[in-house]
Amino acid sequence: MTVLITEFMDEGAVAALKSSVETQYLPDLADRQGDIPAMMAGIKALIVRNRTQVTPELLAASSDLKTVGRLGVGLDNINLPACSEKGVEVIPATGANTISVAEYVVTNALILMRDAYQAKLSMLKGGWPRMACSGREVGGKTLGLIGFGGIARETARLARGLGMDVCATDPLLPADDPAWEGVECLDLEKVLAKADIVSLHVPLLDTTRHMINATSLGQMKQGSVLINAARGGVVDEAALVEAIKAGRLAGAALDCFETEPLTEEAAEKFRGCENLILTPHIAGVTEESNVRVSTMIADLVLDRLDKS
Repeated sequence: MTVLITEFMDEGAVAALKSSVETQYLPDLADRQGDIPAMMAGIKALIVRNRTQVTPELLAASSDLKTVGRLGVGLDNINLPACSEKGVEVIPATGANTISVAEYVVTNALILMRDAYQAKLSMLKGGWPRMACSGREVGGKTLGLIGFGGIARETARLARGLGMDVCATDPLLPADDPAWEGVECLDLEKVLAKADIVSLHVPLLDTTRHMINATSLGQMKQGSVLINAARGGVVDEAALVEAIKAGRLAGAALDCFETEPLTEEAAEKFRGCENLILTPHIAGVTEESNVRVSTMIADLVLDRLDKS
């Protein structure tokens, strides 16, 4: 076997791989992480999403491995130093799901600000909560982006098209970079204080873990909303729930969690929290983006195997 795929991938891209190299497609293998090391003999390319943990232990059992293809862009499930030490190249699908995540963020900004789309249960009981559902428009509001890479920049473009003002913070991007055109460059505290909608666009690192905590939530504008389509662990979930229940925040949308998949026990903290949207880490996964991501990684993996 040459290629092992441990999570779902577009069938056309899988077929392209199988037509060129010996490929095993096991989209539920991430649920059996402990089985993977024993399957790595002869595997030159491993293709994963965000649930498969590429650990030093897995790499130790992967003497033939040359490439890890990531069906997405986040790399916190892949031990990069261990890959580098073994000479294993890690290839993310940079840019392939940008529009999907940006559309997710803007859609949830609209839903959270309008506060009208959770009226179904009340209406099915005969309620008619017009005033409770009147909500707010996003035109003229400020979107604050924490991190200003490719996905955040596309989100800014869409938001500005809806008449929103946009500010952002990114210590890695010089203030004179052309990417800032039309977007106000601020530090983190000023973004939190100014934005009506705060959207997170940072990887999960030691420096970003729980960067949204009780202190930073307290710096956000009264009645603002938070969207996390970045990584679980960036937000202190208990502190977020407290801020919403106390009325300091008007709501939140979470697509990623400290525990994934989200278990019933881990989800318990969210019960009774109004204007809270929970989705199962799908911001970057649409029919279209799955094709783009899968095709990109299949092509890049085949290219690397041809050169090995």
